[in-house]
Amino acid sequence: MRYIEPVRAKVLMMMFFATGTIGVVIALSPIAPGSVKMIITLMGVVNIGLGAFFTFILMTQPKKEPDKRKKKKKNKE
Repeated sequence: MRYIEPVRAKVLMMMFFATGTIGVVIALSPIAPGSVKMIITLMGVVNIGLGAFFTFILMTQPKKEPDKRKKKKKNKE
């Protein structure tokens, strides 16, 4: 898998956790109709799982080091 910038991974992680939590809360409250509660709950759990996946990616990917080929060499004169 390619390197994902930490800021992008954090934004995706927060987005999935937030939407998953809101989905589960709405599904378990009396707001949602009875026939849709299970689907909303499952989608919320899937979003929480995706948030956990991006947390795992953020924590386990190696730090990106600058490319040494593009570094300018100092002239010794």
